[in-house]
Amino acid sequence: MESCAHVFQISGIKTQSKKRLLIQGIRQLGGRYIGGSVYQHESTHLIIPQVLSSEKFLSACAAGKWVVTPDYVLDSVKNGSWLAEGSYEVELSTDSTSPSYPVRKWREKVASGSLTGAFQGWRVLLLVQENSRRGMFNRLLKAGRAEVYHRPPPSHASITHVMAKPVTENSKSHNAPCYPVNHIVQHLFGSDCVKENFSMKEDDPEDFTSEADEDFSNLEKELKNYIIKQEGRPRLCYFEFLGCHAPNHPPTQATETDFSNVGSMIECGLFNEALDSIRSVLFPGVLPPASHLAALIAYAQQGKTTPGFLRNFHYIMENLIFTNPPWLAPSSVKNYFAQVLQCPRCKLGSWRFLQTAVSYCLSREDTCHPLPGPALPTLLDFHYTILMLFMKLFQGEYYSLTAGDFGLSQGTGVPSASSLLYVTIWTVWERSVLLSAAVKQLTQLLMEAAVVDYVEQPEKKKLHMADALLDLFSVLVEFWCQHHIKLNQTLMQKGLKDLSEHLIVVSQDVPPGALAELAVRLRSTRLKLLMTDALLKSVFCSNGITVGDEPLSYRKMVLSYLPLLGSLARSPSGACLRTGSNRRVGKSSGSEANLEKENIPRGFSRVNAAGETLLHRACKRNQVEMVLQILTLPGTDVNVKDHAGWTPLHEACNHGSAECVAALLRCHPAPVIDSQVGGVSPLHDALLNGHMDIAKMLLEHAGSALLQQPSGGGLLPLDMVSTPEGREELLLSAQVGDAALSEAAEAVALPLLEAASTLLAHLIFTYHRERGVPGSPGLAQRLVRAMGGRPSQRLTAGWTDRRAVGAAEDAETLLELSRGRHRDPDRDWAVTERGGEHTAFLMEIVEDLRSRGEALAALL
Repeated sequence: MESCAHVFQISGIKTQSKKRLLIQGIRQLGGRYIGGSVYQHESTHLIIPQVLSSEKFLSACAAGKWVVTPDYVLDSVKNGSWLAEGSYEVELSTDSTSPSYPVRKWREKVASGSLTGAFQGWRVLLLVQENSRRGMFNRLLKAGRAEVYHRPPPSHASITHVMAKPVTENSKSHNAPCYPVNHIVQHLFGSDCVKENFSMKEDDPEDFTSEADEDFSNLEKELKNYIIKQEGRPRLCYFEFLGCHAPNHPPTQATETDFSNVGSMIECGLFNEALDSIRSVLFPGVLPPASHLAALIAYAQQGKTTPGFLRNFHYIMENLIFTNPPWLAPSSVKNYFAQVLQCPRCKLGSWRFLQTAVSYCLSREDTCHPLPGPALPTLLDFHYTILMLFMKLFQGEYYSLTAGDFGLSQGTGVPSASSLLYVTIWTVWERSVLLSAAVKQLTQLLMEAAVVDYVEQPEKKKLHMADALLDLFSVLVEFWCQHHIKLNQTLMQKGLKDLSEHLIVVSQDVPPGALAELAVRLRSTRLKLLMTDALLKSVFCSNGITVGDEPLSYRKMVLSYLPLLGSLARSPSGACLRTGSNRRVGKSSGSEANLEKENIPRGFSRVNAAGETLLHRACKRNQVEMVLQILTLPGTDVNVKDHAGWTPLHEACNHGSAECVAALLRCHPAPVIDSQVGGVSPLHDALLNGHMDIAKMLLEHAGSALLQQPSGGGLLPLDMVSTPEGREELLLSAQVGDAALSEAAEAVALPLLEAASTLLAHLIFTYHRERGVPGSPGLAQRLVRAMGGRPSQRLTAGWTDRRAVGAAEDAETLLELSRGRHRDPDRDWAVTERGGEHTAFLMEIVEDLRSRGEALAALL
């Protein structure tokens, strides 16, 4: 903890306005205030209006601290700096004409070093029956540097004083003088002072009083209830469904509606006319035969439709959803929509049809069956229409689930197991997990859509696929959470954690700028908090920066993420010699997975007696085609070691396999270049065996840093070259490598830092909205006052609810920020200097955190 020359406690001032004024003055002059009802040894000053019999006053006297009147702070504020304390020291009036300063004697002795406290050398056996009083006397004696025992100590620690309340024959039986507890005051101030001013009876030291604080016994429960209420609130609101009503029994003419002419038109290929006919008879309670709509969908899948057909089809389907909302209708209506919203040819269910729609818009080949392509405009529009229809259905079901929470008339609070969203996204065996197979595939599609939007491919940019998939993703995650938070909150938290870990994996190869755009667009604060945290971790990990897995908090963002951002600013490219493992991300389609199995070389997983993999052996033999084939396989570890510790790069450098070295260096992530086995690195290996071409290749890749690495015998790489010409060639190659690294760093410095800054800024802002310190001013004030300037661990020592503990820790972090802690000018300068407007916005968010801390401090 930072040292401070003016650390204050206050006693005897009960008026909150006066106390608040003093606290503001203390902080204005750079001092620190510690609240609470007990004495804190780290304090340097105690403010009291007059001499008291409180614990804080007696303890400050015994410890030799300054005890001053409130005018000391008020006059110092007027002066603009701290005044000398002497003239503000508390007086103790007696019958004599001159005032007495009872504290001064002990303070001067402690300041001179002749004593460490008023009770130095005392070894006290404290015999007080009442627990609260015993604790108070214990703290008071220790403030004066006494050693305190509550039971007879070992024989080598002889007792000098026995302090008892009440004094009994048993307390007098110890081999030491026995005193009543008011002997402490007599020792501090003398008998006359006690008789004149403390009005204490000899055997009644109960007048030692501590400040009366509020009752904070229910604070944990209050915080827990507040957090549960916040977590359970809906994050998405769709007021367009307010007009939806449960289908009434259709009028008489509805039951007599004849669609046979529509069937005839479809058979004759008059699809536009069939749509017009259906549109003319639509009203609540009327559902055209599912087979007719399936035939129209089959026609649209051929890619020969007109824009007018698509507009008509979209109007009819959306009208059916609003006039016959399946979330308010019997199961027969749900089954009707489930039959309509599936591929009429494959009939593989709603999810496969939805996945096909998204895949076609992203030019993927994993559709339910081959479709005309590539990316026919009318077929793109049709599949985007299908995606929007699914979106509308899912939004309506979420609305039905949460409308009651918004204060509207509808809202069941518990989703039906037969809801279309459930049936589409989760199988019967997946209902208890958030990360179903469909959710995994959707996250992969979302990342691909983010890349498509980021690179601005014109024919797909207009579809705004990333926005559409984000909205779809938000609805299904919120739907699942809203259900499980009422059934099993632990299960919900596990589901969110699994989703976060999955997002980190699938986003590894996505450009940081695309990830930042995703975070900005999210509407659900719950999902935004989870996804932004995961994407920020992904950015750090992709650039060789390790991130801890502790729960998200203000402290983690300020003490972990912000310094990591500073590291990113100082080394923005992440181009370090030691790179991460060669982990492949993403999920292949079924056909791709089968192809990968077919392409796995024979003996790929076999290890010989020396621990060498097939990659080791191919590098030794310079079998570059085999090396390239192995490197394309998912799960390949380019840094795999044999039993002796040699990597494939070591083997290629040792045996002169230049083409294999080039292939390994092109791999992403690149292999570890400076690893040593017995003091031999790949560069040492190449030079020791006379492979200058490989040595230059390594230097052109990693720069001059390799030349500074000694071998096990202390030789630098240049020492291993016998000719001046050879050394000159190596130096030139190192310069080429340095220039390439510098150019690469400049190319990615600003975009990378800006993306990470955007993510962190939105993470902090969203955390404040979603969690953070309670937004209720009364509850926040009670929390801060209960902490009393002490570490949050003291307040939460007996708490069992992790969320309530987190709220206290967040409040502590904000208060520390308001006092100027956790500032790093060098880091802040590096971040601001290397960043752009998004980085500047992040630093404003950090400053806003400090302002929030000041607002909390003012509640004391």
